[in-house]
Amino acid sequence: MTSSYPSLTRALAEALVDVLWFMDGTEDDRMDQDDAVKVTEGVAHVVSTLPDDQRQELIGLVGEMAAAETDPARREFLEDFPEDFGLIDAE
Repeated sequence: MTSSYPSLTRALAEALVDVLWFMDGTEDDRMDQDDAVKVTEGVAHVVSTLPDDQRQELIGLVGEMAAAETDPARREFLEDFPEDFGLIDAE
C-alpha cells in the first residue's frame, strides 16, 4: 500500500485541518460547543508553541492546501488557518 502523502507531516496536517473543518461546519445542536471550543483552543495552543521552523513548515503546508482547494469556503478556512490558530500574529 502506497501513501498519497509526500510526508508524515503533510498527512498529519491534512488530518488536523479535516477535523477542524468538520468541527467548524457542524451544527451547534450536533456538537457540544464547549467541547468544540476546548479542542480548537487546544490545537491553537499546540501549534502556537511550535518552534519557528516547524511553524513555518505548517504554514507552508496549509498554504499549499489552500492553493489546491476547489471549495471556496474550505479555501477561505485554509487561508485564515495560520492567523486563526496562532501560527502568525493578527495584523
